[in-house]
Amino acid sequence: MFFSTLVSAVQGLVPAAVTVDMLVVFALILLSLVLFATEWLPIDVTAIVVMVLLMVLEPWTQITPQEGLSGFASPATITVLAMLILSTGVNRTGIVQHIGRKMAAFAGNSQTKQLAATISVTGPVSGFINNTPVVAILVPVVADLAHKGKTSPSKLLMPLSFASMLGGTLTVIGTSTNILASDIAAQLGRESPGLGLHAFGMFEFTKLGVIVFAVGSVYLMTVGVRLLPKRVPAEDDLVEEYALQEYLADVVVPADSSLIGQTVHEALGNDDLDIDVLQLIRYGEQFLEPLARKEIHENDTLRLRTNRETLERIMRSEGLTFVGGPRSESELHPGEEEPVMVEVVIPSGSFLVGESLASSTFRQRYDANVLAFRTRGKVVRDRFEDIDIRVGDTLLVQAPPDSLTRLVQNEDFIVAHEFDDADYRTEKTPFAVAIIAGVVALPAFNVLPIVVSALGGVVAMILTGVLKPNELYKSVEWNVIFLLAGVIPLGVALQQTGAAALLGDAVASTATFLPAIGVLWVFYLATGLLTSVISNNASVVLMIPVAASAAQSIGANAFSFVLAVTFAASTAFMTPVGYQTNLFVYGPGGYTFSDFLRVGAPLQLLLSVVTVAGIAFFWGVGA
Repeated sequence: MFFSTLVSAVQGLVPAAVTVDMLVVFALILLSLVLFATEWLPIDVTAIVVMVLLMVLEPWTQITPQEGLSGFASPATITVLAMLILSTGVNRTGIVQHIGRKMAAFAGNSQTKQLAATISVTGPVSGFINNTPVVAILVPVVADLAHKGKTSPSKLLMPLSFASMLGGTLTVIGTSTNILASDIAAQLGRESPGLGLHAFGMFEFTKLGVIVFAVGSVYLMTVGVRLLPKRVPAEDDLVEEYALQEYLADVVVPADSSLIGQTVHEALGNDDLDIDVLQLIRYGEQFLEPLARKEIHENDTLRLRTNRETLERIMRSEGLTFVGGPRSESELHPGEEEPVMVEVVIPSGSFLVGESLASSTFRQRYDANVLAFRTRGKVVRDRFEDIDIRVGDTLLVQAPPDSLTRLVQNEDFIVAHEFDDADYRTEKTPFAVAIIAGVVALPAFNVLPIVVSALGGVVAMILTGVLKPNELYKSVEWNVIFLLAGVIPLGVALQQTGAAALLGDAVASTATFLPAIGVLWVFYLATGLLTSVISNNASVVLMIPVAASAAQSIGANAFSFVLAVTFAASTAFMTPVGYQTNLFVYGPGGYTFSDFLRVGAPLQLLLSVVTVAGIAFFWGVGA
């Protein structure tokens, strides 16, 4: 009743060309854009909220419950799910890591070779394996390559992310964006045969992708490398990199201290103190995690992580004696058997996303201490226990070797350091390579649709032992799947209410002073800007119907317009939040938000010209 009254009131205020149905859909789009940009809710939750609202407001959105849930059964969603599983199978064999080591051997200490190897390996691999897990795998490989070669990781990690995006344009399976765009194009083609749209062939736009990859690579090797800062020192010293010298201290417990006889947890475990005991030394013997139940004795030396104000307060109240503190990582861990200090990046799908260190009981689960917290380019060195963790945040963790092994093996984390004892199924490599080849070849020769070949590949990986059955569900980034399922109905609503046609006509009006290729360029730029603040998949859902309608209005080639939107959404370089791989390198590279704008904006502008010109050359702009 409330909605009906509100709609009736609004109906008299809008122009005749704009229906109330359109306004409701535009309102939902605005809501989704705000939620995506602010991250007030996780992006997958935002997508589900929008999906539910579309069904609740069915009289105006024209989305029935069946259409609202259609995203879960969409070939695009199922294909992306299968490709994520296939990517995990390839990862389990260690083949990408093996290629990475070959890359390191080739590059040596030459920064130019290191950069060339990073780009030339990441790009082609990302064309056939989903580019998000490729970057997750190669972050530690490239970070170690940089440190061993005396190069700042900041010079290599952003190019790693950018190269993965460029490589994702080589085939339809390179990124979930391409798969989704293909499905939307096929759907529009079925509904409006006059548009001439169809699902993308496996290598349909590879010739353009090769040009985009080549131009982007040359930019990164010449202009980009000069614009990139050296945020992280070439020397691998995390204490210095995170400026922890003022937050680490060694104190001795005197004979009259009230701490004597208490356990570490009883004495210093109060969260209000914000103190972590990293080590206890007694008569030359070192005690490591877990220390909570260790009883404090006279003359014990405690290594603490805390700020100077808290340290001075506890020293005064307990009579502790300050005896210095580690100034570098080598002083913090002089022995080979000491706990290892590593950076841990939080990927999408991690159980930590939306939690805090306190609520997730991270320390208790892994017997690990967090020494610093990097979020959106800002380093927090104290009072970080209650900060909500987001995708791309980086934790500086000190953990004993056994705990570190558990972190490395857990897909909830990306440990930004490579370890030689990782357990890979190298004997299954031929099976994995053959299966991926089959998944690519069958759709390429029109033997099977992509969704069928991808699901067949999943079955084949289970039967050959590349993957174990219980690894299937862990392989899927469920937030990506729910995002796709949630936003797909929004694109349907745009079409069915006429909102896409209205927006398309509005953009098409620029044809009065711009040629068709100029309108095409406008769509590329608009999609790129939109993707910089919201999900690339959401951008494709919103922009492709509008682009197709605009092309129809001006008598242009709708396929060219769809392709421009697809490429623009797949190459979001200007912000760290524009593409998930940018978030993976944000922390380990020590970047600031402006670093992505400085390096990515010129590349985005360059590729807008190259891509639009390439589309016009290969497919033409006219109908």
